[in-house]
Amino acid sequence: METKPLAFVIEDYEDQMIVFRTALELAGYEIETISDGTVAQKRLAESLPDLIVLDLHIPGVPGDALLKQIRADPRLAKTRVMVATADALLAEELHDQADLVLLKPVSFAQLRQLAERYLGQPRKAKG
Repeated sequence: METKPLAFVIEDYEDQMIVFRTALELAGYEIETISDGTVAQKRLAESLPDLIVLDLHIPGVPGDALLKQIRADPRLAKTRVMVATADALLAEELHDQADLVLLKPVSFAQLRQLAERYLGQPRKAKG
């Protein structure tokens, strides 16, 4: 039995979380949803997701701090991170650390297509 790649959806807004989760499921991922940055830190220490959709404004540890931790962790070097935020200024500041920055609202079809492109493609280090 083939295992699906694992994706974390780190988002505290329930409606947006449902859109992200459903789009990624249809793209072929196994999904874990997380609505708090502190919980996300714990799960990232325990798991190796293939893809993370990351909101920047979440309770607990903020998304920009999580992104820095993800990029500093050698275990997560191959993990792709899509930042999804309505904060255009912060998104621009983090553009070089993320694989992709999406400004909300993110469409269901857009996220699904982008996630499908990542399936089976190793992450290349940004330089």
